[in-house]
Amino acid sequence: MNNNYYCIIMAGGMGRRFWPYSRKKLPKQFLDFFGTGDTLLRITFDRCKGLISPQNIYITTYIDYKDIVKSILPEIDEKQIIIEEERRNTAPSLAYASYLIQKINPDATIVVMPSDQLVLNIDAFREAILKGLDFASKSGKLINVGIKPTRPETGYGYIQIEEEEREGDFCKIKTFIEKPALEFAKVFVEENEFYWNSGIFIWHVTTIMKAFHENMTEVCPRLECDAPDFTACPNISIDYSIMEKADNVYVQMCDFGWADVGTWQALYDVSPKDVNKNVIMNSNSLLYDCNDNVILMPEGKLVVAEGLEGYLVAEHDNVLLICKKDDQHAIRRFVNDVEMRFGEDYV
Repeated sequence: MNNNYYCIIMAGGMGRRFWPYSRKKLPKQFLDFFGTGDTLLRITFDRCKGLISPQNIYITTYIDYKDIVKSILPEIDEKQIIIEEERRNTAPSLAYASYLIQKINPDATIVVMPSDQLVLNIDAFREAILKGLDFASKSGKLINVGIKPTRPETGYGYIQIEEEEREGDFCKIKTFIEKPALEFAKVFVEENEFYWNSGIFIWHVTTIMKAFHENMTEVCPRLECDAPDFTACPNISIDYSIMEKADNVYVQMCDFGWADVGTWQALYDVSPKDVNKNVIMNSNSLLYDCNDNVILMPEGKLVVAEGLEGYLVAEHDNVLLICKKDDQHAIRRFVNDVEMRFGEDYV
C-alpha cells in the first residue's frame, strides 16, 4: 500500500431522513441496517482497508459520537478520530481534517467518503479509487467520483461532464445539478454526459488546502490551529463551498454498484423484495394486498396490514411512523414538527 494515501470517512451526521430508526443519540451510520452484524461505519472502514493502510484512515464525527466510533472501530488510534465540537456541515469538517493530515504528511493524497453508502462490487471500487488517488496525486485536480446512472433517480445530485476536456476516465466538470425533477432525470439517464454525484472526493492535500484558502479565506484561520473554532464557521457543504467554485474540478467516471443509503426510498431500492415488491426487514409480517412497501419493526413485533401501497411502516424505541416511503422531505418535516411540539425525547 502507498503510505501517502489517506482516507477520511465522514460519520458526524444525524441521519434525520431515516427517522425514527436513526435518532440523534444513535444515527444511521452506527446501525446495522442489513442484518449482517456490522454497522454502516464498520462496513465502510473495512471496504477502505483493502486500499488504504488502517493507520491512515481517519473518521470525522460529532463530539457526542466519539465513544460510539471507538466501540465500533476499537483497532484505530484515538488520534484518528477527528472531532467536530459543533455541527457545521462538511466543508469546515474537511478543512480541519485536511489541515491535520497535511501536518502529518504534506505529500498525502486523500479519498473522502460518507459512512452510509453501499458498494456492491468491492474489487471495482478499490480499482477505481486507486486510479483516482494516482491521478489526483499527480494532476493538481480535485476529483469528484461520478457514477453512471442506471435509472431516473430524483434523490441524487448529477454532474454534467465536459467531453472535450477528458483524460482517460477523468473529465472536467461542466456543471452540477441538484436533485432534478423526474422529467429531467429521465433525460440524464439517456445522455452519456451525466453522472450521479457520489459524494466521494479525491485530492492531494496541497490541492484542497489551496482551494480552501482561495474560496473560504475567513474559515481557514479558525480551523488551522490546535483548538478549532467550529462555532465561528458557516454551515456549508464541501459541494457548495469548493467543488462548485473551483476551476480544477474533474469527475472520475465509475461504475461499481454504488448506492447512497441516505433515505428510506434508497434503502428500498437496494434491498431484497418479496413477490409483491415489499421490503420486510427484521420483522414478522402478514401483508394482504400490499405492494411496494418498507416494513421495519423491533424484534418480536408482528405487523398485519392490508391495502398498503408505497408506504413506510417503521417502529423504533418510542416512535411508530407510517407514511409514504418516497417523500423524504416529509420525513424531515415530521422530525422538525415532533421536536418543536414534544421536545427531543422522540428525535
